[in-house]
Amino acid sequence: MLQWPRRVSRFVNPPNLRSKSCIRHFNFPAMEPMEQPQDHSGGRGPRGQDTRKRQFQGGRGSKRQRTRKEKPVKEGSNDEVLLADVRALFAAQKLSNTRDSTTLKNKANNTDDPAPQEPGDLARGIEETATTDGVATLPEPFTEIDVKVVEISSTGDGLGLHGSSNQIYVVPFSAPGDIVRAKVVRHFQDEHYSQADFVSVVQAGPLRDDNRINCKYFSTCSGCQFQMLDYPTQLKHKKTIIEKAYKNFSQLPPELVPTIEDTIGSPLQYGYRTKLTPHFDGPPGYISKHDKMKGARNYFTEVPNIGFMGKGLKRTLDIEDCPIGTDAVRMGMKSERSRVAKELDKYKKGATILLRESTLRVQNDDEKASKSIPDTIKVTGPNYTDFKSCITDNNATSTEYINDFVFTNIAGSFFQNNNSILPAFTQYIREHILSPAPFSIDPQIKYLIDAYSGSGLFTITLSSLFTSSTGIDISGASITSARENAILNKLPTSQCTFIAADAPELFKSVTYPKDETVVVIDPPRKGCDDIFLKQLLRFGAKRVVYVSCNVHTQARDVGVLVRGMEDGGARYKIESLRGFDFFPQTGHVEGVAVLSRVEYSGAELSPQE
Repeated sequence: MLQWPRRVSRFVNPPNLRSKSCIRHFNFPAMEPMEQPQDHSGGRGPRGQDTRKRQFQGGRGSKRQRTRKEKPVKEGSNDEVLLADVRALFAAQKLSNTRDSTTLKNKANNTDDPAPQEPGDLARGIEETATTDGVATLPEPFTEIDVKVVEISSTGDGLGLHGSSNQIYVVPFSAPGDIVRAKVVRHFQDEHYSQADFVSVVQAGPLRDDNRINCKYFSTCSGCQFQMLDYPTQLKHKKTIIEKAYKNFSQLPPELVPTIEDTIGSPLQYGYRTKLTPHFDGPPGYISKHDKMKGARNYFTEVPNIGFMGKGLKRTLDIEDCPIGTDAVRMGMKSERSRVAKELDKYKKGATILLRESTLRVQNDDEKASKSIPDTIKVTGPNYTDFKSCITDNNATSTEYINDFVFTNIAGSFFQNNNSILPAFTQYIREHILSPAPFSIDPQIKYLIDAYSGSGLFTITLSSLFTSSTGIDISGASITSARENAILNKLPTSQCTFIAADAPELFKSVTYPKDETVVVIDPPRKGCDDIFLKQLLRFGAKRVVYVSCNVHTQARDVGVLVRGMEDGGARYKIESLRGFDFFPQTGHVEGVAVLSRVEYSGAELSPQE
């Protein structure tokens, strides 16, 4: 079935903290509001869809096109980020073409120009100029075209051009310099871009080497985007993701945003994911509500596809193996696929399968270290031996080690999914959470507030730096795990405590002096809400460390902290920004922003402060 993407919208920002039209503050070149193009649709609808009847062309298509209500776009979503990149590239491309056209016309009018012109050079230039206003005829949906890829967007998709048109084509699994065959899916003429499916590589660019690809499902599965790129190139691109996030979403002038530091890479580029969640759909066939009430149900007639979503499709691909999973997770994936096939009759509908690695650690001088345990992966180190298994019960307890720290969690709950990078990640935060060179007159930071603490990763790994640390999370189950983890790591309650409370209410529960307190923030992808940011600014902690799996919502929130509130409260300056690659081969990057409170007396914030 043809997938209709959600409408791309803009951030909607409440008053005082965020602009009502954040998109107008993006620092795009030549970013005046777009005029509505004239009707050159040739039978297309207002969003570029083909409204004429035509034959079914196979592949990703539809025998019948249906309309559906557009869903609102979430803040910081891929749609929002993609549109920012498309607009910047379109503006740059339009400016470049205008300059080229002016140069060409000047040469045509200069009779003293000794350089000979090939017949048709001028005609081609005029033709290209005529189409640079974005109204050139666009290819029919589901036709294949060749696209020259210009750059990679922050969503991991390639952005390219076709012919003389300024229309931007979004093509996954492509790299700058590639010429790729792509199947056009849908045009967004008002936004000057089109979605397309990757078909094949016509000519590889300098960054692409398909010999690096380590998965037979690459270019169809939606999981990975960068397997054709070498790892240093991936890290450089992820640095640009953070640069563009703060340029496009922070609403801060460039002088208030420090140079983004190089992205810290993962020790493992494959075999790093300690959690995967493949799924399968329910039995095919329709059952009316009346029949369901009578107990009617469908049954599987064959083993369904078990795996992950196809790129750009609402269809599950059958994935037998995933090379970015750890050995234990891949072992569990194989066994769970076999189990589901044997127990199909138990399933009335589809299901998601949990695959979570868990570690049993044994000292090498223990006789157990020399033995083998069924259904585990044995890893022997200098001082201990780890037996790694795969847990499939959401309510079971998993165990992970970060250096000498041990963490237990409810297997289905959140915990960072790349254990190999966590030692460097937590060490970096330890080294930057305190003031780099405090003045002797400054109060010493003695207290830590860990908002969105989960099972206590930061509260526990940072606790030795502080007199007292408090972790706060809305999930009572996570707080229970955190308290158990504090006991496992031999931390007394006087040094490390946990409170179950919603983050917006956390400052009502903590009475630390603000001049001696640092706050660590690690919110979900949507970022912090306005209530929390207002409380944080009113509390005015000496330092803030903002960790995020979505650098775009992080940039938005950090912009709020730097600008402050009109009715008072603290303001902050950014000390450093850096990315960590928790998910190699993908377009995701974790961001760490270190901020310090601006000390001023009634004066406005200046770039030098």
